[in-house]
Amino acid sequence: MPTNKQTLSQEKDLVLCEDGSYTLFSHDFNEPYHSTKDGALHESLEKHVKPALSLKSKQEKLTILDICFGLGYNTFATMYYIKKHNIKTKIHILSPEFDEDLVHSLSTFNFPQEFDDIKYIIESISKDLYYEDEQFKIEVLLGDARASIPNIQEKIDIVYQDAFSPTHNPLLWTYEWFRDVRAICKDDAVLTTYSTAAAIRLGLYENGFYIFVHRAELMRYSTVTSLEMLEGLEYIDMELKKVRNTEAQSMKDKDY
Repeated sequence: MPTNKQTLSQEKDLVLCEDGSYTLFSHDFNEPYHSTKDGALHESLEKHVKPALSLKSKQEKLTILDICFGLGYNTFATMYYIKKHNIKTKIHILSPEFDEDLVHSLSTFNFPQEFDDIKYIIESISKDLYYEDEQFKIEVLLGDARASIPNIQEKIDIVYQDAFSPTHNPLLWTYEWFRDVRAICKDDAVLTTYSTAAAIRLGLYENGFYIFVHRAELMRYSTVTSLEMLEGLEYIDMELKKVRNTEAQSMKDKDY
């Protein structure tokens, strides 16, 4: 079994993003946790939360796989957005994370004021790696994501594919990784990701995902995928892409 487990130096620098929110720069992965141009909060909302929830707006309950937890922005932005718009959907979020110390530090992190109303939730997760009330259930799954994902029993409606980049954390972007993710998804699941690379889109496509371009205001385009064909989105014909670029191929575990 491949592993993405690393010895963490804990070296991280606080970085101010262009949207006014803060993220961290990880020296272990040599990149920030979020795009400093798109902004930590803006990126979470526009690349993940809004497109995913808009596609699943009619469901009474959603199970979300947030890969990986990191600073928790995708999880916290989901709760913020749902509370702000008085959405009644029940949410269960499962999120693998290797860096336990980082999660325990989040109660003191300088989050944007949009998260002020959920500070008590952030504090609970920071302390216990868990939170639950009548609407939300949040579980941080400590350890190697490649090991924890196959053990998830609940079927997934939404995947936030938001790991460190394929260059710096390749084993969370391979064909085999997406195969394991697909195995725990419902047949109509959607997956959002910032990556627009052909290799990543091919890995998703080869596991049965339809590929779409996602565009949002004041943000670089990203990718939305679904196990069912979606209407009204900008569809990418991956078979045509393969014809036009015969050298393109998905990433494979054996190469890392």
